[in-house]
Amino acid sequence: MGKMIDHRNSGEEHRSCYPRKISAFYVHVTYLIALSFLGFFALQLLSPKTDTHIRKIDLLFTAVSAATVSSMSAVEMEAFSDPQLMVLAVLMFLGGEIFVSMIGLIVRNLKNDVGEEIDGCADDDYIKYETSDSDSDDPEFGYFFYENPYLENDALDHLISSIWRYIIVVHLLGVSFLFFYLSLNHSAAEVLKSKGLKTSTFTVFTVISTFSNCGFVPTNENLIAFRENSCLLLILIPQVLLGNTLFPFCLRIFIRFHSSRNKREEAEYLLNDTNKIDFFHLLPSVHSLFLAATVLCFTLIGVLLFAAFEWNSPEFAGLNTYRKAVCVLFEVVNARYSGETVVDLSTVTPALLVFFIAMMYLPPYTSFLPIKNGGSEEAKEKQRNGITEHLVFSQLSYLAIFVIIICITEKTSMENDPLNFSVLNITLEVISAYGNVGFTTGYSCERRLVQDGACVNQWYGFVGAWSDEGKIVLMVVMFFGRLKPFNMSGGQAWKLL
Repeated sequence: MGKMIDHRNSGEEHRSCYPRKISAFYVHVTYLIALSFLGFFALQLLSPKTDTHIRKIDLLFTAVSAATVSSMSAVEMEAFSDPQLMVLAVLMFLGGEIFVSMIGLIVRNLKNDVGEEIDGCADDDYIKYETSDSDSDDPEFGYFFYENPYLENDALDHLISSIWRYIIVVHLLGVSFLFFYLSLNHSAAEVLKSKGLKTSTFTVFTVISTFSNCGFVPTNENLIAFRENSCLLLILIPQVLLGNTLFPFCLRIFIRFHSSRNKREEAEYLLNDTNKIDFFHLLPSVHSLFLAATVLCFTLIGVLLFAAFEWNSPEFAGLNTYRKAVCVLFEVVNARYSGETVVDLSTVTPALLVFFIAMMYLPPYTSFLPIKNGGSEEAKEKQRNGITEHLVFSQLSYLAIFVIIICITEKTSMENDPLNFSVLNITLEVISAYGNVGFTTGYSCERRLVQDGACVNQWYGFVGAWSDEGKIVLMVVMFFGRLKPFNMSGGQAWKLL
């Protein structure tokens, strides 16, 4: 079989041909902050649908939540006009993980195309091949030979076009199915009509939000009003999975089957040499299979737990077995990342809330992978890390710090309103913001120990009842969660003995 001979600078020199991680981190920070403030200014210029005055801090919070695809809400969604909803939809689309990663590939490919030197790497690198007697035919661990000296750039072009087509196809299918269903289903259409929402606005907004895994829905109560519409929920469940936890698995399938005959070489390069492509969402075949199996296992465990605790809940009163099962599946699938809901989480048993907290904390591509793969490269990467990398804390440590800070900013409310401002509710809100999920227990006037008659129940997240300082801290948490891939190895220098 052919053996690939790489005549480009190898090892550390080859890896330095691309911008370093620290540079990518600052680019991501700048992009998300700029997108958030552009969205804030656009929301501020447009008039809301109702006469309710929306405070600037809440507009900024909503813009940050949309740009980081977190769906943490500080105001009722029905207060926004159609133009404002479209602004939020654009923020969710441009801030989605898949779209942002595609932009990163485009920038990387442009640098390769113009022959720009990065860290002393020239643009005349090339790959040859020669034959050998190697009998390895394992596509994951063997060698491959490619004759095209520009194959890597061509493969990146093909990957970018594949992701773009993937995004378009999934959105078009989602919008088509959802619009068709709403046009035929009278009860669902009546819900939108009673809320003054156009079918087209609801469809486009919800599909974009679901695929980007943001979780915003233009109704105050999210999708609780549609829990009897099982077909609508079944249309949205694939959007959640295709846009996040199963994206690497589905991307490999999409590349393999949509590639034309003249793009077979690029497709094989992408699927077989994922380490050289170095794209976070393009995983080796074995890894992607284990990822899909892990997602299935987590979903099954969640469905069994939710059904065991909440099957006879008042939330499901009047629903038949089929509709209950669809609601349970929808809620569990959304617990990993999207955050759309068909139940009031404040009524859910605390044991289930703890399970949701664990699911929201896990990164989307968490998988059981009993294979040692790439250990030498990981060791080299660790050796390149400076002292700053070893001084940073783990993700869990930062989250504990954020919970403590918010308990300080909301100290007065915790003393006067302990049922709403419980440590469990605050922890769930923080982990939800970190996981960019959007699950919330909300705020209920009935849970207040002292009823003064001035409290009015509002359909917004728990954070809507926080102080301005608490909201600012949670905005930081949303940015931190959106950028967590840059600090997944943090805290490894700390040893617990």
